[in-house]
Amino acid sequence: MATTLIHPTAVIHPDAQLHPTVEVGAYAVIGDNVKVGPDTTIGAHAVIEGPTEIGARNQIFPGAAIGLAPQDLKYDGAPSWVRIGDDNRIREYVTINRATGAGAATAIGNNNLLMAYVHVAHNCRIGDSVVIANSVALAGYVHIESKATIGGVLGIHQFVHIGRLAMVGGMSRIDRDVPPYMLVEGNPSRVRSLNLVGLKRAGMSAEELGQLKKAFRTLYRSGHTLNESLELLNLLPDSEDLQHLCRFLRLSQMPGRRGLIPGRRLKHED
Repeated sequence: MATTLIHPTAVIHPDAQLHPTVEVGAYAVIGDNVKVGPDTTIGAHAVIEGPTEIGARNQIFPGAAIGLAPQDLKYDGAPSWVRIGDDNRIREYVTINRATGAGAATAIGNNNLLMAYVHVAHNCRIGDSVVIANSVALAGYVHIESKATIGGVLGIHQFVHIGRLAMVGGMSRIDRDVPPYMLVEGNPSRVRSLNLVGLKRAGMSAEELGQLKKAFRTLYRSGHTLNESLELLNLLPDSEDLQHLCRFLRLSQMPGRRGLIPGRRLKHED
């Protein structure tokens, strides 16, 4: 380790594997079985325990706590992981817990922004280019697909799935699955519209947006049940985005899933 990049008050286990370009701030604590990739910075008073793997060019801000044991009464001490990709920004006092279950992992992809005081519980999965605003709490087994945006000061129920390019408004109550491409907000939460701003920023073409608008109207403005709507969506021109939306909707009805957050007129099968 290049000692010029390690503050003299930092406590680093001799078996931790830090790339020579890793920078560690004052009073940070890095434990055994921690591996940190090149050009990552670890702020003052951050705590990282293992087993944890952190990739390249991550910015971990002061006070973050990563890799600590899960807050789960079922956890029996079996070795589990936190795995974090590249180019993430993990702001002040974010907590990311290890998974429950031997060999399981809490996983975070690449290019994500987790703002201050976000909590990522055991066995969560976060894709790429996700933005999670301040003081959001993810319960266990939450899955957030890539390019979703989560507003601040809200909780997400365990086992909930949030689809890609979805937008969740701040201070919402998220207790069921959020479909891809949709804007959801409120308490109780409801699908309000397509996430048009996010879809345009993502570079969707007018044709792609038009197709998703038709899908939205079929799902939430036609008065059809979910199964009837899915049959009608099969009649639209095929696209990868539409396939992903339909697949997400079908999987949300499988045993063990939470079901869908409703829209204004979407009917659910009994």
